Amino acid sequence: MQNHPATAGFIEHVNLTVSQLDRSIRLFEDLLGWHLRLRAPHGESGEFAHVGSETSYLALWSDGADHAGQSKGKPMNHVGLQVADLDAADAVVQRHGLETFSHGTYEPGPRSFYFFDWDGIEFEVVSYS
Repeated sequence: MQNHPATAGFIEHVNLTVSQLDRSIRLFEDLLGWHLRLRAPHGESGEFAHVGSETSYLALWSDGADHAGQSKGKPMNHVGLQVADLDAADAVVQRHGLETFSHGTYEPGPRSFYFFDWDGIEFEVVSYS
């Protein structure tokens, strides 16, 4: 398959519903070294924030309600995050009071682990180093 510059793409953002905006922002700033790009009231209800890098981010929306009852995989399975140091990332996630699981290595060789955040959103953290 040929890669054409005009159509080469990447994921710019993923939009997630969270119950506590500040808590989620702190996790991704700490885990990925990201920064708060934008925070504002949502036009209809609640508040939203963009936390990420200059090229990609997570769009987080919260109305303050507990959304933990949402079923995993309806329709999303997980969000993949890449880090340089998997062991350090694991420690950060645990320091935020979350449990990591399914540590392993798969082809073509990245190591990874998974965790659920407070709202039941599953993340896979991978490292190719």
